[in-house]
Amino acid sequence: MNSSAKPAPRIVIIGAGFSGIGLAIYLQQAGIHDFVILEKAASLGGTWRENTYPGAECDVPSALYSFSFEHNAQWHYKGAEQAQILDYLQHVAEKHGLLPHMRFGRQVIGGKWDAASKQWQVQTADGGTLACQFLVTAVGQLHVPNLTRLPNAEIFRGEQFHSAQWRHDVDLHGKRVAVIGNAASAVQFIPQVAKQVARLSVFQRSPDWIFPKQDRPYAAWGTMAV
Repeated sequence: MNSSAKPAPRIVIIGAGFSGIGLAIYLQQAGIHDFVILEKAASLGGTWRENTYPGAECDVPSALYSFSFEHNAQWHYKGAEQAQILDYLQHVAEKHGLLPHMRFGRQVIGGKWDAASKQWQVQTADGGTLACQFLVTAVGQLHVPNLTRLPNAEIFRGEQFHSAQWRHDVDLHGKRVAVIGNAASAVQFIPQVAKQVARLSVFQRSPDWIFPKQDRPYAAWGTMAV
């Protein structure tokens, strides 16, 4: 990862989610191929890699939640599930030859403009540096948990975790479960959790306005190869 090992790329993109992948493809379409994508995780996907809670899915129609240049006719439902969206991103990255541009396990911790060399000096958590002419942040925020600090939370003896860090090893069947919050993620996983638990309590600051979920599976005759 040291900048002296290889010629400095012209562009460094931080993040291999929807934004980073989309930008990289538009660069290619503009004839620009001298770029790298730095991704802190071991694989691409961003929010759709990190959020694996029960019921995780797109809350807008699947057909609209895709790149305009890469339509997908294989969505299973009107509201696509997390796993299929992640597969879609993997497919797009492979189809457009982005994987050779990606550097996984490279968490960016800083960037400083060097006026003398007219380059950005990008620092990563592993101690490496990378110089570039242009630095673009394609970092999302929906995968970073907003942890609530509750008084005396440390004396609670049960399991506790954030929906963005779902503990799939915790069996909720027959348990008494409390959910703090009722935003988009909660709206998706609460109905799934309610089917398992003995008692579910939801603590909300203000009520939501919710329309009926008009989701449905797409008919097989409406699908075709991507």
